[in-house]
Amino acid sequence: MPKPPPESTKTSLRQRLTRHAEQRWPALTAIHVRCYGVFAYIAGQLPGGITLPLCRLRYGGSASTWGFAIYLASRDGYENSILPSGLHAGSPEQALDCACGLYLNDPTAWTQPPTN
Repeated sequence: MPKPPPESTKTSLRQRLTRHAEQRWPALTAIHVRCYGVFAYIAGQLPGGITLPLCRLRYGGSASTWGFAIYLASRDGYENSILPSGLHAGSPEQALDCACGLYLNDPTAWTQPPTN
């Protein structure tokens, strides 16, 4: 059974996602990361305080590569998914871009590198 990430990895994950969201996703006012066991639940905050669940990351022993599951509003739950790279795992930033591309209606997140 995989072990949960160490506190340093959780802190690093929060910092990386916050920094990336500030640079790439200006529609978000904040990123929230809640860790439970091997999972990190990622939500974005929209203006007005609305919280938008985005995705779930699964720690597999590396701070740079996490499993990815997209949040499905229709089920109010998460489903293991494939990133635009075609892989089931990738960087936290790739996961955030994939989820935000869907929920913030910006498909360029899947087709081209960010310009800012």
